[in-house]
Amino acid sequence: MIVVDATNLIAGRMATWVAKKALLGEEINIVNCENAVITGKKKSVLTRYREKYQIGDALKGPYFPRMADRFIRRIIRGMLPYKQNKGEMAYKRVMCYLGVPREFNDKKLETIKNADVSGSRALSYVTVGDLCKHLKK
Repeated sequence: MIVVDATNLIAGRMATWVAKKALLGEEINIVNCENAVITGKKKSVLTRYREKYQIGDALKGPYFPRMADRFIRRIIRGMLPYKQNKGEMAYKRVMCYLGVPREFNDKKLETIKNADVSGSRALSYVTVGDLCKHLKK
């Protein structure tokens, strides 16, 4: 079982790493999902996701969650073949959490070096928590 701390990790890069590990059979728990980041200028990121959210029909979708943990899990689902059996089983092995639950307090939290925003050239970014708060308005 791998416990990943999503603080200051780029959401897409983290999701590709998690999807690959899940397809290989690893059980992955992601904590602090609200602190993951999406790179880009704040205004353009917020308007892009606001438009995606408003396009969807209430009965038909597409559905974009407004909670940070479910938002990250939705990004990971997009990188899995979730309509096939192997993708469905991999998706069940991935769990996302807001903050750090009690059962992971004594576990060692891992980070992904390639997904860290400080190692990237991206100067501006938005946290997933801020993005989800903006979508709730």
